[in-house]
Amino acid sequence: MRHLQTLLALLFFVLLSTHLAAGSAEPRPRVGLVLGGGGAKGAAEVGALKVLEELDIPVDYIAGTSIGAIVGGLYACGYKSEDLERLFLSQQWLTLFANRNTSIGDNIIGEHDGTLYVLGFPILHKKDRAKRDSTGVETEGPGFFSGRQITQLLDSLTKTYDGIESFDHLPIPFRCVAVDLKSQEEVVMDSCELELAMRASMAIPGAFKPVRWKGRMLVDGGMQNNLPVDVVRAMGADVVIAIDLEQAVHENRDFSLKETLGIGGLLDWAVSRPDWKKNKANREDADVCIMPDLLEFDVSSFSKESISRMIERGEMATRAKSKEIKSLLKKKKQDKK
Repeated sequence: MRHLQTLLALLFFVLLSTHLAAGSAEPRPRVGLVLGGGGAKGAAEVGALKVLEELDIPVDYIAGTSIGAIVGGLYACGYKSEDLERLFLSQQWLTLFANRNTSIGDNIIGEHDGTLYVLGFPILHKKDRAKRDSTGVETEGPGFFSGRQITQLLDSLTKTYDGIESFDHLPIPFRCVAVDLKSQEEVVMDSCELELAMRASMAIPGAFKPVRWKGRMLVDGGMQNNLPVDVVRAMGADVVIAIDLEQAVHENRDFSLKETLGIGGLLDWAVSRPDWKKNKANREDADVCIMPDLLEFDVSSFSKESISRMIERGEMATRAKSKEIKSLLKKKKQDKK
């Protein structure tokens, strides 16, 4: 009987100690990661992620635009930087984005499944109307490429989370930025098929067909918010680390054709460039803004050599900020006591 009482007392002591230890754990600041748009330059974001992992920096929230939505969405699913590096280096990205059909061989002009191809690239579809591809993503409207192949790749990579009610249910809560082509309004996507959200966010107007979602025609989020610091702040982040792939800091434009002449749409956007003003504000609002040196690269620099170099540039730029990040997290943690 005494042995039983002793065991029960020990068990009570262990449970009490565990409870007290858990209750005394110091709260830490919640970290939000923002991944900006920039086409192939998104490889630098993979390099940044590599260093953040090495530094053991926790990521509690992610918001991304365009290529940043793709990198961020996959990272939110649980892919690590080494997985994303392999993905960047192993894919024929230009073929994926352009839906190039290599089955027509060396023919300059060919037709397959109702689509006319020139040098393997889709030029004219048999039926110019809204259509749903094999992944269930509905595309319509102006755009040279349908983005079918990149959608299929993203679908295969995110199948584990098919049917989730909210992006909050991913291993890391995630938000994706797109723009309504008709109204020019920013759309923050927090629930739907994940591959659809990423595909919508990268739909550069004129290049890719918009994605139809809830009655909207969605295109590249970079038209309004290429560095969505404000989005990850709204998710609850105490500290925001932003990876900005833009190299230039543009002067704001206050002139708008819509306000002065009643002309809206893409023409008004090209004149007023509302994204410049928001990008500047978001840079200033980020606690740490990492800007890799990518001046010699552009959105189409998808060669393996370029990708490797951009990953290295992302690593270098993040290492240069490592002390600042650590110091900031330490200060924020002390402030929470």
